[in-house]
Amino acid sequence: MDNWNRIDWLASHQHLPPEEIEQLLTDPSEDTIQYLFNRAAAVRKQYYGTDVYVRGLIEISSYCRNNCYYCGIRKGNTKAQRYRLSKEEILLACRNGYKSGFRTFVLQGGEDPYFTDLQLIPLIQAIKKEYPDCALTLSLGERSRDSYLACFQAGADRYLLRHETANPIHYRQLHPTPMSWEHRIQCLYQLKEIGYQVGCGFMVGTPGQTKKDLAQEVAFAEEFRPHMIGIGPFLPHSQTPFAQKSAGTLQQTLMLLALLRLTLPKTLLPATTALNTLTPGGREAGILAGANVIMPNLSPPEVRGKYQLYDNKLSVGLEAIEGFAILKEQIKQIGYQTVVARGDSLQ
Repeated sequence: MDNWNRIDWLASHQHLPPEEIEQLLTDPSEDTIQYLFNRAAAVRKQYYGTDVYVRGLIEISSYCRNNCYYCGIRKGNTKAQRYRLSKEEILLACRNGYKSGFRTFVLQGGEDPYFTDLQLIPLIQAIKKEYPDCALTLSLGERSRDSYLACFQAGADRYLLRHETANPIHYRQLHPTPMSWEHRIQCLYQLKEIGYQVGCGFMVGTPGQTKKDLAQEVAFAEEFRPHMIGIGPFLPHSQTPFAQKSAGTLQQTLMLLALLRLTLPKTLLPATTALNTLTPGGREAGILAGANVIMPNLSPPEVRGKYQLYDNKLSVGLEAIEGFAILKEQIKQIGYQTVVARGDSLQ
């Protein structure tokens, strides 16, 4: 089977064996890559038209108990600038976002021990009371099943938890003990069982990752069937063990976006900030390759630069609420439009 036939088969059957995905990722021609992007864009338009959903990202804490080897806010980074937003600051960010047309808020942070259920539940309830027409997404890492359930019952609609890799051996290359791939996957299935719209995700180009690993990512997504998949290129941070490692590439990240769109045509796929950090215009390229979500930053301006998961992370301009009007125009110029909606997954 040649590459174009592989793409046609995937688009028609929403399945391609991992070994065929691996072959497709191995030195594809420019024509093959463009054909893949075109097929993914067509499938995306079949289910979502030209709508791009907007999520308001609020980075609530740069404290984290973990020491992941790739992350700039890892516990062991003594140079990281730590902060923690108050309930009032988070509600103000939601208020500003709502006025600008945002109908989904994403509370993201490191695994900060401060945010126990006693802190989190009243916050969730306050947001849902003030904005009952909005969806609330949490992205706060691994918690107990009881905590996930309590947050869901308080009104949280969605939960994003990147699994980082579908390969348990590779997971151990990216994370220290006692973190475990098995527990991360268990958390994802618990979230789905509780009733959340669940997002998983991974980085493209992490140290030790192979094309076989990337093919397994597509297979894992097909099996788990998440409502959203957040992927982006690996970008190194100077205060981590991976400081000298090479970044992932735009081309490979876009190919994975397109492959995921063809495998799971109804899932939500963000064009992440990391894409634009890697390459100007990366966000638009992501949308043209099948993505349909963007996440401008609603965090208070004084803390945006402190949430540095990787070096040179963009947090102002088009990445923030202040540049939203320009961002909407840029998306319009490539034939798409942002919409004022919760943007629930069709998955």
